[in-house]
Amino acid sequence: MMERRRMDAVLLVLFLVHLATALEVPLDLPQPPTITHQSPKDYIIDPRENIIIHCEAKGKPHPSFSWTRNGTHFDIDQDPNVTMKPHSGTLVVDISSAKAEQYECVYQCTARNKHGTAVSNNIVVRQSRSPLWSKEKIKPIVVQEGVSLVLPCRPPAGLPPPIIFWMDNNFQRLPQSRRVSQSLNGDLYFSNVLREDSRNDYICYARFPYTQTIQQKQPITVKVLNLDAINDTMAAFYNDTDLFSEDPADERKPTFLIPSGPSSSKMVLRGQVLEMECIAEGLPTPAISWTKNSGDLPADRTSYLHYQKTLRIVNVSESDAGDYRCTARNELGSVYHTIHVMVKAAPYWIGGAPRNLVLAPGEDGVLTCRASGTPKPSVTWSMNGIPIENSPKDLSRKVEDDTIIFSLVQTGSSAVYQCNVSNDYGYLLSNAFVNVLSEPPRVLTQANKVYQVIKNHQALLDCASFGSPIPKITWFKDSRSSTLDGDPYIHHDNGTLEIHVAQAHNSGKYTCVAGNTLGIYENHVYLEVKDPTRILKQPDYKQVQRGRSVVFECKVTYDPSLEPIVTWLKDDGELPNDERLIVGFDSLTITDVTENDAGVYTCIMNTTLDHDSARAELTVVERPDPPTDLELTDKKKRSVQLTWTPGDEHNSPIQKFLIQYEDLLHHRGHWHNLTEVPGAKTTAHLKLSPYVHYIFRVLAINSVGFSRPSFPSRMFKTEPAAPDENPTGVHGFGTEHDNLVISWKPLTGLQSNGPGLHYKVMWRQKLMESDWTKVTVANNSKFVVSGTPTFVPYELKVQAVNDYGAGPEPAIAHGYSGEDLPVAAPENVQAVLVNSTLSEVHWDPVPSKSIRGHLKGYKVYYWRERSLHKHNPHHVEKQILTFSGNRTHGMLPGLHPFSLYSFNVRVYNGKGDGPPSPDQQFETPEGVPGAPTSLVVTNTNMDTLTLEWTPPHDRNGHIIGYTLKYQPVNNSNELGPVEELALPANATSFTLLNLKYSTRYKFYLNAKTVRGAGLAISQEAVTIMDEAVTSRQVDIATQGWFIGLMCAIALLILILLIICFIQRNKGGKYPVKEKEDAHTDPEFQPMKDDDCTFGEYSDNEDHKPLKGSRTPSNGTVKRDDSDDSLVDYGEGGDGQFNEDGSFIGQYSGKSASRETAEGHESSEAPSPINAMNSLNSFV
Repeated sequence: MMERRRMDAVLLVLFLVHLATALEVPLDLPQPPTITHQSPKDYIIDPRENIIIHCEAKGKPHPSFSWTRNGTHFDIDQDPNVTMKPHSGTLVVDISSAKAEQYECVYQCTARNKHGTAVSNNIVVRQSRSPLWSKEKIKPIVVQEGVSLVLPCRPPAGLPPPIIFWMDNNFQRLPQSRRVSQSLNGDLYFSNVLREDSRNDYICYARFPYTQTIQQKQPITVKVLNLDAINDTMAAFYNDTDLFSEDPADERKPTFLIPSGPSSSKMVLRGQVLEMECIAEGLPTPAISWTKNSGDLPADRTSYLHYQKTLRIVNVSESDAGDYRCTARNELGSVYHTIHVMVKAAPYWIGGAPRNLVLAPGEDGVLTCRASGTPKPSVTWSMNGIPIENSPKDLSRKVEDDTIIFSLVQTGSSAVYQCNVSNDYGYLLSNAFVNVLSEPPRVLTQANKVYQVIKNHQALLDCASFGSPIPKITWFKDSRSSTLDGDPYIHHDNGTLEIHVAQAHNSGKYTCVAGNTLGIYENHVYLEVKDPTRILKQPDYKQVQRGRSVVFECKVTYDPSLEPIVTWLKDDGELPNDERLIVGFDSLTITDVTENDAGVYTCIMNTTLDHDSARAELTVVERPDPPTDLELTDKKKRSVQLTWTPGDEHNSPIQKFLIQYEDLLHHRGHWHNLTEVPGAKTTAHLKLSPYVHYIFRVLAINSVGFSRPSFPSRMFKTEPAAPDENPTGVHGFGTEHDNLVISWKPLTGLQSNGPGLHYKVMWRQKLMESDWTKVTVANNSKFVVSGTPTFVPYELKVQAVNDYGAGPEPAIAHGYSGEDLPVAAPENVQAVLVNSTLSEVHWDPVPSKSIRGHLKGYKVYYWRERSLHKHNPHHVEKQILTFSGNRTHGMLPGLHPFSLYSFNVRVYNGKGDGPPSPDQQFETPEGVPGAPTSLVVTNTNMDTLTLEWTPPHDRNGHIIGYTLKYQPVNNSNELGPVEELALPANATSFTLLNLKYSTRYKFYLNAKTVRGAGLAISQEAVTIMDEAVTSRQVDIATQGWFIGLMCAIALLILILLIICFIQRNKGGKYPVKEKEDAHTDPEFQPMKDDDCTFGEYSDNEDHKPLKGSRTPSNGTVKRDDSDDSLVDYGEGGDGQFNEDGSFIGQYSGKSASRETAEGHESSEAPSPINAMNSLNSFV
């Protein structure tokens, strides 16, 4: 027992060694033959073509070939019709001068060289056959309706068996169903026949696949008659007709036509297809179902054919053995049949066929021939085609059943071993050689091969090698500092290096080293890890109307080193070849969409390494088709039932139906909406009006819109009746002071309910309990009552009447007769002052009887008589303020301070204003004054200047004085300290003394009343350097003769310049030039000839004439268009006055604009004075 266990362990080790050494030997090394291609065991040939029996093999040296036929040597040279291809064992049989039947034999090929011999399978050659149908006369078949029928086919035996199908004379397949179907043997079965089964062209066809020929059976005639017809025609068909089922064909429960009996058995081989059929007859037609008694049917390998009558199981295994039950059932009962299935198995490999074994001298190895089958197969071994028991003895070899063990093999032990496994159902034959070699290692994988994989995918780097002994494979990366062992690397027995999840850092150069006792060999490969292809924006589901365009987006990201290819599919097939479909790199555009464009669109982005795909559906919608088949039912006096058939909804469900009508009696040619019903309904109960000639139509509505209207229904007339309603909108009002106009909204033709529509108009004074005054009005919607008292309330009624009666009792409406102007004015009118600009007016309301109409409100007429200041003119422009409703007071805003106002109050109604109340007056108190009208700087000297101003236009009270503030401004636009002076009310000018010379000042002046200081006006001025220059500027520079002199001097200078230019061109010296060189004046600025201005002086924004500006009363200095506002002199600085009039703030820094403009100027402020000084120095 211990010895047996030890042997099993040895076998296991040797088997593992064998698996590891199943190597492919390079063809440049010595090796026994290996058969690489051979014809199939069962070789069916076409007798019309040459016979080719394949046998190809490889080896070193190249093997030679020989054949046996029917177990004996086949001398090819002795048969002139047979040749062997060069360097091959393939036989070619020329049948042009021989019959194929002569070569229907069992062939076996042998390939040998000095290292061993390999043999092929036994190849059984048979020619295909397609024999003709035997001639026969088929009598017509007459059967009774309802019975079962079998039409036999019985095709001639062919090789391989033919494919059977039934057709008619026009080569159209006969229709089959649950009632009529074809069996596996080709017969046509009728579970019961019908009259429509009568025909004379039931034709069975047999198609032979190898010869591609079709054979036809003689047509069969079938006549299906009822019992009476059979009796009438019995004599005519008696001599030449087969007659079936003489008994009446009643309804009956099922019985099986095939198979017969309650049970049957069937044998099938493992791996083949199992087909079982049950065909039953009965009336009504039975239904067939299948079950397995011992378990469930294998869903993934099971299918049903011939309308459930055939059960088909593919790739049969031992687990499919057992009992299967087919059940036939109809309304009258059921019947079942049990089929016992046995599964046998021809031999099949376990773990694969034996593999070649390469051993170095002194090594051990094992050949294993593991196979199974049912029944259990037997295993025999041969060496070089000779049974192993008859082969030379070899001490290094030991045979144990299906295993050969080799120990300490030596050079010269190479051979080919054949393993033959067989049982009753077939055999397996396999060649495996043992090649004893001493060979240093070599790597068979291509050198410098580049592997490209996608990030996070598996990477497999090959290192296929050969050597004897078997080389050991070692992997290195880049610098070869250490071997690649452990995570994330996996080493396979065949030398492949696996990186299960490749990352970017795994990219690089890899070296595999193969080594054995005879040497080493290394090979380099490269790995590139690429970013995956991913669809970032998938196409979305689209619903689009026919005729419009749609765009499917498919935006992707991919590795830039890979070349992407975008492919679009429609319904998993190619896109239609249509110019309307425009494929872009990341989109698909479909223009002018049609219904055929609907479907599922798939975007596939392919690279050489991976792909990604996404799909979206396109639904093409359109307005629904109009409803059809309008029908009126359940007709009553005032209702009718309307039904219709919906049209095609075009992929957008119908949401609702709109029912419209046309009144052919009153409003022909105009359609009106009647009602709506949900889209799931196709009927509507319509409520109708009397005396209308209706026709109806229906429109369908979906998400796209309305369908076209349906064709109109038939006309439906309703009978006349008295009106159901009276006019609405009854009003009473007066257009004159002594009339009453009664108006109403007339009834429509649909509301009239009958012919002769008119109105009964009634009225009476309210609260007088008098009788109703009545009048009949036709073809009008108003009536005028004359001679009424002014503005009296009335009760009104309007009733509809036609030829069939009056409408219901009308409701009472209310109105008034005409208005007149009010006759009284408000009393007790007075004004209460709120402040200097606001006054409140009060009055007593006017009695209602004096208003003589609907009170609309009160109006206050007011006007400014004059200002209380003696210098201001009179103002008599009247203003009106309206106060709606029954008011007793109102506010008068926006008044002028220190003014006299007059006013009166009037009531008004719908007719107009009443008389005014007596005029009254009030005075507004003083307010703050406006800004002085003007501020001018005069008499500017070195340290003094005079300010002149005019009083404010709006004094708003008595001026009690003025406040003057001023401060210097330096060249950096910084403000100096503020000086403040109080001036008397009667002053209009003031002279400032002790000012700094050549300094710019800013001045602010405002007036004051007892209510406070008003707005300020501002101005700027500059003192001059020298009094003489100032006098000259004032007295001379403005004179005409002086301007003329300056122009003459400029012209003289221009002439001198021209002369100097001419002299310089001649190369001579001139005094002017020398003088200019010796006495260059930096302030010399020549004058322009055209406008007599100084050439370098520009009257830009910084040198504009001084302008006045106003500041608000709160002291904030605002910027206007001039450059003398405080903001211009500082960045965001606000100069402000306190409530007492003192100045707040200072200048801070230059503005950016002024800094740019003045960056290259002198420190002295530029002005016309400076220009005059320059001119004086020139003169």
